[in-house]
Amino acid sequence: MDLIDLEVIGWLFSVVSGIALALGFLIIVLNHSRDETRAVARNRVLEDIVLSLIWALGLAGGAGVLLGQGWSRLALEFFCWTLMVLLLMSCWSWLRATPPPRHLRAVQLALFVIPVIAICMATILTLRGETTLRVLSG
Repeated sequence: MDLIDLEVIGWLFSVVSGIALALGFLIIVLNHSRDETRAVARNRVLEDIVLSLIWALGLAGGAGVLLGQGWSRLALEFFCWTLMVLLLMSCWSWLRATPPPRHLRAVQLALFVIPVIAICMATILTLRGETTLRVLSG
């Protein structure tokens, strides 16, 4: 069951992960350049490294799909599951931090989260399909 073309999956995850890594690097550099945020940034180094590794996994998985590598299925599926869990956790934190009434914030978050989860689920189903198994068998 191919919901999304493998080439689209490869390019989508490669480009989005590359942009996320570049923006993350830029944010880290900016946080370390200002005195008032430097202490907070030092305390978050491990979190930043783990998040960067997750996005690097998405980049590697997308590139692996484009290159027809067998390991890319596992890497990209793991990235999708991780992204969905982290996204839901982040949204829950944002929603709890918002003062009542939270209806507008919930709608805003849903408009962002639902398409991302739909793309991740379609990607997972495509990666588990028979066509993908034949193309990326390695």
